[in-house]
Amino acid sequence: MKTYNFEAIRILVVEDNRFMRTILVNVLWGLDVREVAEAKNGIDAIEELRGGQVDLVVMDWEMDEMNGMELLKTIRSGKRNINPLLPVIVVSANTIARNIIQARDTGMTEFLAKPVSANAIYSRMAAIVENPRRFVRTESYFGPDRRRRYDSAYGGPKRRADDVEDDDRGAVGRA
Repeated sequence: MKTYNFEAIRILVVEDNRFMRTILVNVLWGLDVREVAEAKNGIDAIEELRGGQVDLVVMDWEMDEMNGMELLKTIRSGKRNINPLLPVIVVSANTIARNIIQARDTGMTEFLAKPVSANAIYSRMAAIVENPRRFVRTESYFGPDRRRRYDSAYGGPKRRADDVEDDDRGAVGRA
C-alpha cells in the first residue's frame, strides 16, 4: 500500500457518542489530517455539509435524531446543496450482515467496524484513493458501484459497455 499525505483534506466526523467522536478526531489528527469538523448527529452534519467544503465523511450508523441511513440518503440525494458524490465511511459496532448490506445499499463508500484503529481508518481512506468506484444511478439506488470485483464466472448479460472485454484467447477481463 502506498503512503498518502492527507494534510490537505477536510473530514467531517459524525458521531453521537462524544468519547468515540474524540477518538475518531484524534486518530485523524494522528494521520496528519489538519481539518477535522465534528457533528454530534445527522442534523448538525447537514448544516456542516451545507456550510463548507468537506472531502470525506466518517459517520456512525446508529445515532439519535437523524441516523446514518437518513443522513446518507440526504447526502446521496444531492439536495440541500450537498455534494452527492462525497465519499462516506460508515463506522458501526453493529456489524451484522443486515446492517452492512443496508449501509451498502444506501450508498456508503466504505464500512469500518468499531472498535477502530488508526491503521483501519487509514486503509479505508487509502482504498477510496486507490480504488475509486464510479457512481451508479438506477430507479432505486444512487451511490458507488456496489460491485467490488469482476466475477469471471458470471455468464449473464453485461449491463455496461465497459464491463468486460474479450481478449484473443476468448477470456474475459476488465476493460
